[in-house]
Amino acid sequence: MSFFLTKVLAALDDGGDRPLFVQDGVTTYHQARDRLRRLHGGLGDVGTLAVDLRNRPETVLVQLAALLRGATVLLVPASAPTRDRLAAARGATVVTDRPHDWPAGDVRTLGDLDAEPEPLHPPAAVRLLFPTGGTTGTPKLIRHSGIYDGMAHIFAPSPDGPGRTLLVAPMTHMTGNATVLGALLRQDTVVVHDGFDAGAVLGAIQEHRIDTLSLTPPRLAAVLDHPKCPETDLTSVRSLSLGAAPLPPHRLAQALDVFGPVVGQGYGLTEAPMIASISAAELLDRPERLGSVGRIVPGMAARITADGEVEVRGLSMMDGYLGGPDIGAGWLRTGDLGRFDDEGYLYLLDRADDVVVVGEHGTKVPTTVVEHALATHPAVRSAAVFGHGDRLHAVVVATSEVTAVALQAHTREIFGQEHYVPAAVAFIAALPLTDVGKVDKRALVQLVTAP
Repeated sequence: MSFFLTKVLAALDDGGDRPLFVQDGVTTYHQARDRLRRLHGGLGDVGTLAVDLRNRPETVLVQLAALLRGATVLLVPASAPTRDRLAAARGATVVTDRPHDWPAGDVRTLGDLDAEPEPLHPPAAVRLLFPTGGTTGTPKLIRHSGIYDGMAHIFAPSPDGPGRTLLVAPMTHMTGNATVLGALLRQDTVVVHDGFDAGAVLGAIQEHRIDTLSLTPPRLAAVLDHPKCPETDLTSVRSLSLGAAPLPPHRLAQALDVFGPVVGQGYGLTEAPMIASISAAELLDRPERLGSVGRIVPGMAARITADGEVEVRGLSMMDGYLGGPDIGAGWLRTGDLGRFDDEGYLYLLDRADDVVVVGEHGTKVPTTVVEHALATHPAVRSAAVFGHGDRLHAVVVATSEVTAVALQAHTREIFGQEHYVPAAVAFIAALPLTDVGKVDKRALVQLVTAP
């Protein structure tokens, strides 16, 4: 029997009447266990189950019920376009709260799955599929199995008693999925938010005495900039982890000032969720590390190729892509450009696909470093940069009046090189974000360059 499923079932039994989920009421560990058994009974035998549900307790319980059936579980990203969801889940049984988006196939809602419990016959291993981002076409499907047993070895109840985790990332994304399952294995309480609102995050931290949460850089910025932040009691937070995109160093410094020495950063991909990390202790009195995602975690290895791309291999790797060979001990090209310092700290420069070739001499400009430079201007809340043809375009959210000329001068002063200066600067009220919390550059490009 899967070690992961053994630990999950034991946690549900041991949790008793303590709250597991808080969302429009409380779901205790035993209530979740009983709901899981009824979902397991209602599923019957399925080969592959696609979970297309918003954040709610049943999202992870359906996932677990299917794994207990020995099914392969495909977690459908909340932000995926309809065509990508349909393509990814072709031939699978689908459980969804938006059945109108699934015109054909074996499509069920949660109401269809309520049935009497049946005996459990858990498999020896679990199998999950996660789609890639699909930025260059139909997403590929990533096969994962061993990482869940790894989680079961890592996460255990704290000797200090149950903690309180705030979940804002989608449960069908790797980050949100690991967050909720890790909290269950620790026998913590999960306060579930369906979607992100900075004010609601601050309110939840204070009301529920949240001690653990994870945010993307744009969401962290929204929390730090919210007018309620200075008056919110944040002293309960013991761990604030950041990831999914590079964080401007001045924002990380601000987070350490606001939350205290509890802010760390991590680096991972859906293909390899745990690659590098850096703790608050490693950042204190070391401002040069504010731009680093940390050192490579035990069990993983990384190297920089001749063209500057980060390659990784090790224990947290995917099994492979669906329909492709196992990756085994091979190296994975991450698509990220980076460098190591003399102490082994990794610094990410940009996504390889986001590097813009500028001007007649073909100078390569990493857009992330230009974004971070723009964000240091006192009138800039956030910025995104992309290439349009051979020109840099910047989109800025400003906190006070500032001109495009002033921002161009600001970047010129920082870099001393003209090709780092955006040829055009547009202003917008807020950067569009995906459901995961990353800046949606595809939407931004369409918005700004539309005729």
